[in-house]
Amino acid sequence: MTEPTMLSKEAVILEESRTQGAAAGSRGTPRGLSPWGSYALRRAGGVVLSVALLVVVTFFMVPLIPGDPAVAVAGADATSEQIEAIRQNLGLNQPLHLQFIQYLGNLVTGNLGESFAYSTSVSTIIATKLPFTAEIAILGILVTLLVSIPAGMAVGIMTRGGRQKWMDVGFGMLTGFFQAVPQYVIATMLVVVFAIVLKVLPAAGAATLSSLILPVVGLSIAPICSISRVVRRETATVLEQDYLRTGRGWRLPALRLYARHALPNLMTTTLTLAGLVLAGMLGGAIIIENVFNWPGLGKEIVTAIINKDYPVIQGIILVLGFLAIILNLLVDVILGIIDPRTLGGGKSHG
Repeated sequence: MTEPTMLSKEAVILEESRTQGAAAGSRGTPRGLSPWGSYALRRAGGVVLSVALLVVVTFFMVPLIPGDPAVAVAGADATSEQIEAIRQNLGLNQPLHLQFIQYLGNLVTGNLGESFAYSTSVSTIIATKLPFTAEIAILGILVTLLVSIPAGMAVGIMTRGGRQKWMDVGFGMLTGFFQAVPQYVIATMLVVVFAIVLKVLPAAGAATLSSLILPVVGLSIAPICSISRVVRRETATVLEQDYLRTGRGWRLPALRLYARHALPNLMTTTLTLAGLVLAGMLGGAIIIENVFNWPGLGKEIVTAIINKDYPVIQGIILVLGFLAIILNLLVDVILGIIDPRTLGGGKSHG
């Protein structure tokens, strides 16, 4: 087979793959707007609504706390004067709508309040702790994607058409088990095995680069299992499409067939669900940071809850929620680049 013939056959397969669901990309696009323009409008509306909901939820955290938050902050032995001073400091002596307006004004200026425990601005605390959380979260996301997608594809390819049933069953059982085990149990097992028994990695802290390994692995195991299971199912579905049957019939090289023709078409559903899983990793970081004594936002918010440091709790939840919104938006943009059919709104999860 000559190279021009190979290229012409690949062109046929690419054209067939692009026509799969092409009508979905044309639905939901207003006249006069390009697909990206319509997509930007929808996503902008979704982001604004999400941020507004996040702001409302974080604001009502303090007023809806059972009892008087000022008493909870001051402690059981506080005098009435001390409680009243804290109430004024929190702004709880004002009507609720004025408190909300003041809260919005502070957010616009970047003022997240002042910590009760440290007598310093919440913005400073977050700026100090955020790099540590970002470090394990970004590495965890990269490890999750780099492991789960190839692993899921490999199992889907090797078990295509009912082949090697034992591998399919074993993969499902193994990933299902680790997906179901709570993260703190997995993290504790990692500490016991690698830090206490084998003594090859540090159990806690952030003193060395090796301290990153266990937190990142502990954060990544459950998402890897979740996404790889989805990728395996999507791979099995895509491999039964006519254009891939044609490619296998023409004996295209396996790497080119699966990487160029199968991967883009299974990424639509995979990335849609992966966006939700990866955003959830930010919440999982809270557990992981406390198990490994990692000095990030997760450990800080637990300390703030114990100390009833409400401004710090509000600020950290606001920042983590905003990061989750941005991460979902980024996944949607990448999805639109990989599969322009989703720009019509047919498969976007926003």
